[in-house]
Amino acid sequence: MIARDLAEPYPHVTTDDQAVDAVRLLAEHDLAALLVLERDGTPYAVVPGSQLVRQLVPEYVMEDPLLAAVIDDRYADSLTEGLAGKTVAQWIPARAFKPAFVGPEAGALQIAALMARTHVPLVAVIDRDDEGRQLVGVVSAASLMRHLLDVGGQE
Repeated sequence: MIARDLAEPYPHVTTDDQAVDAVRLLAEHDLAALLVLERDGTPYAVVPGSQLVRQLVPEYVMEDPLLAAVIDDRYADSLTEGLAGKTVAQWIPARAFKPAFVGPEAGALQIAALMARTHVPLVAVIDRDDEGRQLVGVVSAASLMRHLLDVGGQE
């Protein structure tokens, strides 16, 4: 099966979108990772949700687990204050995971190898035409495993 057939719709943001909107998208759609595209549709980053949570928690709280245990949930409201006015590109970690992407004709094993090599749970499927790049969809680790298991079960 090729990438075009494996690709599923996946919510995404662009580098110019507001960081707070990216957090809402991640939360509302229960996403494991945030897909970030550049304005022209080029994949910019795939950031696991755990790394985005890390962006919200102050360094001093991460360094002292006892401090984290005594701070109550009322403090959590102030965690998102640091997002105000920031774009996604300004907010995501500088060492964000490089996006893995393939063309629509890539095979399942090609996608699996790329996913394994890059340690990223999403591979974007990007189609190019005269008008530029367009996101066809995303192949997630879970959907790829479902496909590979189905293929193996049919033999």
